[in-house]
Amino acid sequence: MILVTGGTGLVGSHLLYHLVQNEGKIRAIHRKSSDLNEVKKVFSYYSTEVESKFQRIEWFESDILDLPSLNEAFSGVTQVYHAAAYISFYPKKYSLLERVNVEGTANVVNLSLAHGVKKMCYVSSIATLGKPRDSNRIDEETEFDPEEQNSVYSITKRNAELEVWRGAQEGLDTVIVNPGVVFGSGHWNSASGKIMKMIGRGVSHYTSGRIGMVDVQDVAKCMIALMSSDIVNQNYILVSENISIKELLTQVSILLYKDPPKKEISKRKMILLSDLDWMYSKLFRTKRKLLKVFVNSLFRNYHYDTSKISRDLKFDFTPYQETLERVSKDYSIES
Repeated sequence: MILVTGGTGLVGSHLLYHLVQNEGKIRAIHRKSSDLNEVKKVFSYYSTEVESKFQRIEWFESDILDLPSLNEAFSGVTQVYHAAAYISFYPKKYSLLERVNVEGTANVVNLSLAHGVKKMCYVSSIATLGKPRDSNRIDEETEFDPEEQNSVYSITKRNAELEVWRGAQEGLDTVIVNPGVVFGSGHWNSASGKIMKMIGRGVSHYTSGRIGMVDVQDVAKCMIALMSSDIVNQNYILVSENISIKELLTQVSILLYKDPPKKEISKRKMILLSDLDWMYSKLFRTKRKLLKVFVNSLFRNYHYDTSKISRDLKFDFTPYQETLERVSKDYSIES
């Protein structure tokens, strides 16, 4: 029996579709408030046989913070894909981030050990990787520095990884994937869907940074391949392209029949806008829209090295142009 947490999210729902192509029992936990129709929508991007494939999944109402129900969900489980997480960069959300990402992962690890799970795959993030000191290159060995100005999301995902490594030391075979910015169809109100919506409204400016992007289908395929392999206790960066923000905005704008951005905005001006956003939020008690941690990310020029996954799995990532074309097409149909 395979157990998937976070199956109603972007990575989890695409992962489930790829899992149901193979024989075997699949169980996915979901919270009471989860919208399972989002999963069916993702399935519809792949096949017309949505209902029959969806019915192959045993849906189990639970929560990674609810130990009694989670313990029941682990009954008979031999493999775990842990994709559940909370994503936020707002410092005020630190307590919730810590509970879901760290405490929730500890629960999954402890129950995996208690139930004799053979192997677990944890979906982390490139946000847990360190910042290079002498170059712009980042690989799996680039150490996370807790003294740096890390986001609350990065800190909690890094602490979650430590729980997974602790499980490995206690005898649980594990693999960790560190995806970049994941692009995939569906979930248009979150994740990469927000980027598509922003570009769909029109973008006039760009910044000088670049991001590491990856196709959600590649993430799912790598996870399944790692779980089927003899590889244990390793982590892998999943990035198909280190693309400039200008190139990303330009390519998607053209695909969505929008004018591409033509003006570069400086970091100094973006910091000023962030300061004004902070002042406005204090005066009117509104939610921050432009955090400094987000501004800083728009001006980084890191190169994420994926030679490890390419070597160990002989994996070739989907060309980013194909990913953007497919996702833009699906978004245009939905919008």
